[in-house]
Amino acid sequence: MKRFDVAIIGAGIAGASLAAELAAHASVLLIEAEDAPGYHATGRSAAFWSETYGGPGVQPLTSASGAYLIGNGFLEPLGSLHIGRADDAAAADAFIAEFATSGISLKRVDPRAIVPGLRADWTIGISEPSCAYIDVAGLHQHYLARARRGGAEIALRAGLVAAARENGGWRIETPGATWQAGIIANAAGAWADEVARIAGIAPLGLDAFRRTMAQLRTDPATPDGMPHVAHIGGSFYFKPEAGGRLWLSPHDEIPSQPCDSAPEEIDVAIAIDRFEHVVDWRVAAVERRWAGLRTFAPDRLPVIGFDGGVDDFFWFAGQGGFGIQTAPAAAMLAASLLRRAAPPEAVAAIDSTRYAPTRFG
Repeated sequence: MKRFDVAIIGAGIAGASLAAELAAHASVLLIEAEDAPGYHATGRSAAFWSETYGGPGVQPLTSASGAYLIGNGFLEPLGSLHIGRADDAAAADAFIAEFATSGISLKRVDPRAIVPGLRADWTIGISEPSCAYIDVAGLHQHYLARARRGGAEIALRAGLVAAARENGGWRIETPGATWQAGIIANAAGAWADEVARIAGIAPLGLDAFRRTMAQLRTDPATPDGMPHVAHIGGSFYFKPEAGGRLWLSPHDEIPSQPCDSAPEEIDVAIAIDRFEHVVDWRVAAVERRWAGLRTFAPDRLPVIGFDGGVDDFFWFAGQGGFGIQTAPAAAMLAASLLRRAAPPEAVAAIDSTRYAPTRFG
């Protein structure tokens, strides 16, 4: 029975990035239940990087990830425009105030001068120039390749069946194999609480929510140079894609059990209805639609650290909808905590205790 220093459960962006950061320092096994890594939340991302997305508690991880993402060619300019109507004025003021000390450039603008066809009542606009497209598939493959180069082994179609302590570590059973590991790192996304239960660890109360996306063709076509556009009140966002297409979401959060999530027709219809109250564009076609799960801890911050009651079970979960954009910094921070080593300079200023599972008692 082969033994590893760390067994990471889940090979989405969380598990892959953590494996990449650990592989040079420890023997790593990356376990994935599906036929391919990144099948669920990672493969269904809205694919943009925004320093304000997720709020002030997530922003340090997002901002600290920027240099890595830019340096490795995973970001392309996009920009973001947060818009509202007169009744969103208080939300706009609160949004500006939340990030007043963050160093993020936010500027009040007239959104009607930026988005052609924007209806006249959308008078509030806040520009976030740093927002960018993110190459999700490229980033995920980059981390998997780094992990393999570092010596990590990846096991597919290996859903966790059992995990129990044995010989000073863990005995880990899947349908096709059994391994030993000194530490389990739980990066199982929507299944993270279930992984904890299998290992005899108290769950944290992580909740999964369905998020719907649709790819549209519009008349007129999405204009060149248009930024990502999001409602300050949180009821929709849309962004341009190649070939004049548009990605649209109703910014929904529908409670869900962990599953292979699929879009509901009603949610796509709601998204289109909201969109048509924003711009004078006709939806010419819905080319495709999909849904993914976003998993949150009770306080909606990620969970990064050793379990409060068990010193060989590590949580790397609850990344909500911001797991892609925070992946570099979150993985660096998690790897340093797992190794009980000083964090690298890129994340040295981040207070890791705000993400510790022990905050839940």
